[in-house]
Amino acid sequence: MQSFYPVIMCGGVGTRLWPISRKAYPKQFLPLASQRSMLLETVDRLKGTTAAKPIFLCNEEHRFLVASQIQEIGLEGAPILLEPEGRNTAPAIALAAFHVARTDPSGVLAVLAADHVISKTGAFLEALEKARIAAEKGHLVAFGIEPDSPNTGYGYIKSSESAVAEGVYGIDQFVEKPDTQTAQDLVADGSYRWNSGMFVFQADRYLEELKLNAPDIFEACQKAMASPVPDLDFIRPNRDAFLACRSDSIDYAVMEKCKRAAVVPCDLGWSDVGSWAQLWDIAEKDEAGNASVGDAILVNTKGSYVRSEGQLVAVVGCEDIVVVSTPDVVMVAPRKHAQDVKYLVDAVKTAGRSEHETHTKAYRPWGFYESVHNGERHQVKHIQVYPGAKLSLQKHFHRAEHWVVVKGTAIVTRDEEEIMLTENESVYLPLGCVHRLENPGKVPLSLVEVQTGSYLGEDDIVRIEDIYSRS
Repeated sequence: MQSFYPVIMCGGVGTRLWPISRKAYPKQFLPLASQRSMLLETVDRLKGTTAAKPIFLCNEEHRFLVASQIQEIGLEGAPILLEPEGRNTAPAIALAAFHVARTDPSGVLAVLAADHVISKTGAFLEALEKARIAAEKGHLVAFGIEPDSPNTGYGYIKSSESAVAEGVYGIDQFVEKPDTQTAQDLVADGSYRWNSGMFVFQADRYLEELKLNAPDIFEACQKAMASPVPDLDFIRPNRDAFLACRSDSIDYAVMEKCKRAAVVPCDLGWSDVGSWAQLWDIAEKDEAGNASVGDAILVNTKGSYVRSEGQLVAVVGCEDIVVVSTPDVVMVAPRKHAQDVKYLVDAVKTAGRSEHETHTKAYRPWGFYESVHNGERHQVKHIQVYPGAKLSLQKHFHRAEHWVVVKGTAIVTRDEEEIMLTENESVYLPLGCVHRLENPGKVPLSLVEVQTGSYLGEDDIVRIEDIYSRS
């Protein structure tokens, strides 16, 4: 049996589940369907397999989010491949295939999405094993989900009657996302399944098909991975070579043209959680068909999804709606129009606002900060620093800062001084001083930061030294 490498795709910009999911912190990093993030649920699903450590594929902006979450479950050292910019799935998967092929050309890749829900783990592992066996025979295997409705949001795969391995069949046809009538016809036919976007194949076989069917993508990715640069646990392909690659999906570039494409039909309790309506579909509901998360009170309300990330949300006399409340946004929509949230994101962007991109809480490799109050020439933030972590050595041109430790122990560098602070102690950092914050302890460090000055933007920072290689 060849080695088995899960490749977890962590891309996505977070528009469909706004305002919880945003560009800087999209849905795969959020606990939407359980108490753990969707990324960690994807990793956890692989327990009990003989797989190697997963290979994570993400963009530059999310690299520390991936690293932080996988460290929570003891996956330090797992390779994280960084896409300089998104180029869709065909080039992204090629990066992983070249990475594996360098040491194990016939190694089997299982390409999985970090933002899917799969409730039937046993069925998933069974389908994965069937796909692996077919992949070892040279097939490129897609996961075909048994449809439970004529969904127009997915592509469809028609399987042939001839098996290429036990439980795995050839593919007769790929169908683009259909209109309603076509979707109804496909489901009624019985031989069509949803294209889940999960695949299993050998690294060298994928590259062989890519070279045959999309030689320009193959060449660009080959150059990008000829001499990747290691950076902590990250692997950086050559930026210029990768940016020269065109964008294309694995379906268009490879699977639809491959003569040895195959599908494993399966019923996994699968959802790509593409809208708030789909999250309502899979959520636990009360007798009135309501799903609520967080601090919410519902009276005379039916068929609704209500989620609060803080304050009480009270709903009365409503039916089939979605209400999502975050510290800075409240979003309300009819459940049947949940897919239209993307138009709200466009409107927020057009208005020149930032709520489509960032939360009030911003995550960094050392921890996070969250905005508590913004006023004229001042703002207040709560900062938490992970044990053993430290911020960059830095200075500001337009603001001074006052730090008050709430919990834990801090070491503060202030110009030539090094100051140790514990709970209820504080330090003043005048405008222009060189400073750094470090947590030497074994518990998270929490502090309140008060900024004052003529300009309080996050870009008023000069990093002099940074252990995370940020500029």
